[in-house]
Amino acid sequence: MMKQEARIQGMTCSGCVASVKQTLEAHPSIRQAEIELTSGKVSLEVEETVSSDSLQALFPEKYTVVDLDRAVSEVKEKPVQSKWRQLRPLWLVFSGILITSLLLNSGSWQRGSIMLDSMGLFYLVFGFFKLLDYKNFPASFRMYDPLAKAVPAYAWAYPFIELVLAALFLSRFAVPLALGLTLVILGITTYGVLKVLRSNTTIQCACLGTALKLPMTEATLIENLLMIAMALWMLPAYGYLL
Repeated sequence: MMKQEARIQGMTCSGCVASVKQTLEAHPSIRQAEIELTSGKVSLEVEETVSSDSLQALFPEKYTVVDLDRAVSEVKEKPVQSKWRQLRPLWLVFSGILITSLLLNSGSWQRGSIMLDSMGLFYLVFGFFKLLDYKNFPASFRMYDPLAKAVPAYAWAYPFIELVLAALFLSRFAVPLALGLTLVILGITTYGVLKVLRSNTTIQCACLGTALKLPMTEATLIENLLMIAMALWMLPAYGYLL
């Protein structure tokens, strides 16, 4: 068994990664393929060396196979963006949610109301972003969410669950139920995110869907923990805050 590395350009989401991996491992000389979405790097275990042309023949025009030497040269010419720049859309969304929540409560400044609006807007914005590339979202979400892995239908339903929770928080209807569901679903997702971060695996974060190419980083963990912290703080005190 030998090791071989290359780079495949054109992958845009976790669904692409799964498809490329399946195609590569169907090749008679390839035993295993490991793929990094953000860099496009492919690590292969092969019985014999497979040429770039042979690899390219496996894929449609959407994907381009690049020799490792050329890939290394391209990386040197175009440095990888910092995490801050990669996650810029996420910071902008968070800032917009916070500012909107404060403006909605500029007359009363009640913390409970600000938190409820923040949580509702969080689910509303994040749910709609997931629908932008709905067909590819489930595959990406299953890469790290344990329940989505076990129950594929849950991954397909997840954006709509978020939109329902948004409606509950923003309308102030059945808020204790919405808080409890927040603890459950984000608790499950956070467990999966922690496993990915500990394994140093490079995958795409599906928090804003797959239309925006965001890497899985500590920011995903922080956003989930903030929502969980607000839900824990609100659940016992909700009746006294409004």
